[in-house]
Amino acid sequence: MRVALLTEGGYPYAQGESVAWCDRLLHGLTGHDFDIGALSRSRRQEHGPRRPPPPHVRRVRTAPLWGPPPAGRVPRGAGRRFAECFAELTAALCPGYQPLGEEHPGRQADRFATGLYGLAALAAAHGGLGAWLCSDEAVRVLEAACRAPGAPRAAQAARVADLLLVADRMERALRPLSLDWYGDQGLGDADLCHAVGGGPAALAGLLAHRLHGTPLLITEHGARVRDHYLRSAVSAASVAGAALGAHAVAPSAAGAPVRALLGAFQVRLAREIYARAALITPGDALARRWQERCGAAPERLRTVYPGMDARPFHAVAGAPAAPAPPALVWVGRMVREKDLTGLLRAFDAVRAAEPATRLWIVDSRAHGTADAAYPARCRALAARLFPAGAADAGGGAAAPVTFTEVGSAEVPGLADAYARAAGGVAVLSSAVEGYPVPLIEAMFCGRATVSTDVGAVAEVVGGTGLVVPPRDPGALADACLALLRDPERRARLGAAARARALELFTVERNVAAFGAIYRELGAGGAASGPARPGWAAEPIRLAAGGRERA
Repeated sequence: MRVALLTEGGYPYAQGESVAWCDRLLHGLTGHDFDIGALSRSRRQEHGPRRPPPPHVRRVRTAPLWGPPPAGRVPRGAGRRFAECFAELTAALCPGYQPLGEEHPGRQADRFATGLYGLAALAAAHGGLGAWLCSDEAVRVLEAACRAPGAPRAAQAARVADLLLVADRMERALRPLSLDWYGDQGLGDADLCHAVGGGPAALAGLLAHRLHGTPLLITEHGARVRDHYLRSAVSAASVAGAALGAHAVAPSAAGAPVRALLGAFQVRLAREIYARAALITPGDALARRWQERCGAAPERLRTVYPGMDARPFHAVAGAPAAPAPPALVWVGRMVREKDLTGLLRAFDAVRAAEPATRLWIVDSRAHGTADAAYPARCRALAARLFPAGAADAGGGAAAPVTFTEVGSAEVPGLADAYARAAGGVAVLSSAVEGYPVPLIEAMFCGRATVSTDVGAVAEVVGGTGLVVPPRDPGALADACLALLRDPERRARLGAAARARALELFTVERNVAAFGAIYRELGAGGAASGPARPGWAAEPIRLAAGGRERA
């Protein structure tokens, strides 16, 4: 079977989201031929190191979602058609307000699809969209949609600077429409398109389905729409009672017009992708709920947990039990969402009740530290709460809190971090979380865990650890103390956690699940969404956009 694996900011680049997952999938499914279509997110990523593909990867194509748009021009006489298609798409982003459940999603979805596929046809005929989407005319069309009667107040408040920013972001998101990937020597030659993520990478698969009827498989380890709202500082709670899209942003919020319009674009794109996908594989129940909220049909949803390599953790899990000092161990990226300040305050209460307990804060350095100020803030808080060398990075015996990182003398490897919890508990203190990778690593190691109830945490733990409300240092401290004082319960929960992780969250299980899905879709199972009339199914042959590497 010939599979086109479509990624955004991931494989084959050395760093990025889902890189390791894609690498494991490719090495596990050696019975298929793969083509890689990779969209890079930055110059540094595009020109940085890449993972060497296995022999059954036939071709790797890349295209940037950064920098200036691909070269192109709008032929005389075609500008009106560009404007008409873009007007249809943008009108779907600014419908008159109707509460979610009472709107007419089919009407707006049709307008969005009409505009989207119309732009794709124009890109095929005229060498791409970039030149027109960066034009003054595109901004005027977008402005007209925002000023239309019934448009959301947040969109109506858009200023020229907001419209320029939105137009720029939409041009980048729509770049896959201008690629030369869709002919008989590209995605048109694939038996299946497997898009990792529900954004621009899936858009490439959507066009292959439109042009050639190629089945589209979507894998989202976290729902794209949810990620957009979290990145935009709009909490899921604020969205829960409102219509998804432009109406989910308060008009008085800073940057509201940009967030409203881009949020509406994400929702409409997600609805179209989910409607055309043969199958959608969320990484957990939380992602599945968001996908259903964006219109994904339940019968086309199949939860497949991301597979992780358990082998590096076997030695820690199999180490003989020995007396160890009580300790709490936190592993992850030192960013605000992980609420390390709350963990430090919880540890203050733990330390008051059990003075011999230590706290290890281990930076996994998985994707770098986005905010250098936050680790400094955490160290300063530790120094105030625990004087006498509390924030000593050297890990001296007198320091109750040790800040370190994977690769240091104290923690040479990732598994060594969880070895520090041999006499204690692995803690996840996040205020916001998606799929909790450090929690599963701790479970592989057979460690008892205390976690906050965010993201997919409760689903992953499944009764093998203690789960407390987020941003509640008192509850976090009480749960940690309960396990520190009960070694038999710690051992029992740790063994159950390891058994659960090995049953559900391994590479082998994940690869087997996708092997079965590939066979099912290759045999015509889980039929794709109905094709729409209109744009003729002809290959796209463009010179602009994509770059191929043999």
